[in-house]
Amino acid sequence: MLDFLIIGGGIAGLSAGARVSALGRVLVVESEASLGYHTSGRSAALYEADYGAPATVAVARASGADLEALGVMSPRGFMVVGRAQDRVAFDADVQALRLAVIPKAEALDRFPILDPEAVALAAYTDSAKNIDTDLLMQTYARMIRANGGEIRTKAPVQAMERVAGGWRATLKGETLTARRVINAAGAWADGVARMAGIAPIGITPYRRSIAQIPPPGGRDVSGWPMVIGAGETWYAKPEAGKLLISPAEEDPMEPHDAYSDDMVLAEGLARYEEMMIEPVIRVETSWAGLRSFAPDRTLVLGPDPRDPGFVWCAGQGGQGFLSAPGAARVLAETLGGPASGLSAAVVQALSPARFR
Repeated sequence: MLDFLIIGGGIAGLSAGARVSALGRVLVVESEASLGYHTSGRSAALYEADYGAPATVAVARASGADLEALGVMSPRGFMVVGRAQDRVAFDADVQALRLAVIPKAEALDRFPILDPEAVALAAYTDSAKNIDTDLLMQTYARMIRANGGEIRTKAPVQAMERVAGGWRATLKGETLTARRVINAAGAWADGVARMAGIAPIGITPYRRSIAQIPPPGGRDVSGWPMVIGAGETWYAKPEAGKLLISPAEEDPMEPHDAYSDDMVLAEGLARYEEMMIEPVIRVETSWAGLRSFAPDRTLVLGPDPRDPGFVWCAGQGGQGFLSAPGAARVLAETLGGPASGLSAAVVQALSPARFR
């Protein structure tokens, strides 16, 4: 019998697997042909620890040192810009994200294609870092295997039932048993719960689209920060010599293999262009991912109070990478592992018991 069957091979399942594989025998199963196929593989991940709900922020802050130690972070910087009429949204962003207001001239120096006639407000932090998402997932996968765990792709869970001492799960004709199931299925987390006979929490997937464009005017964008429009109405992030631009939309969706909406993408590109001196000449490619949130937009980590053998690792909401190390430590603590280093109040705020 397995100690932990982890459903989902994205950053949530892999980070959880790396931590709990020190507590028992682990199998991570992913329905797709590759790890991180859905949201994790489509993320423009940035370590900006002050982004999100208070308990999630606490987990993200606790993750920074681990991410540095794993060698997956590099400098980026983060800037918010706005027009004069965006003052209310801009001030809210500055306060929530702990940014320093900077002169327009500094903003133009950091992101040279900003339109000086459009930009009236700017704030910046150099604490934001790039996260090498592929390297982080590979690192966690190696940790799982080094601890004797197993990872399987093309292994969708087709059925689950409660049995004495644990769970029986069917995977493409194969049946196995596990003492605990860890639900790290992202957009499909509520569906996995229903399959197990557990009441869903209300995890809702929201689409977020991204377009990749060539470097504007052939410029070197490698040293530019990530920039968002005040109120997160769009964002632009340098990546591999290109620019990633998103309309930053949150459109609720049923779980599926997401794709970008052309009209939504066009509207977002237009909002971005309003603030720039360089128009978008060509979109090289575009894609979308599903960012899944709990009703209170806070991570959900730990055993379900109605059945402690069913464990939630869900509701990452686009913050899975930046919170992964801390979230995995919290999850392991709730399963009898070492203390996470986070306060009891934070661990309680992350527990699925808050919905029951």
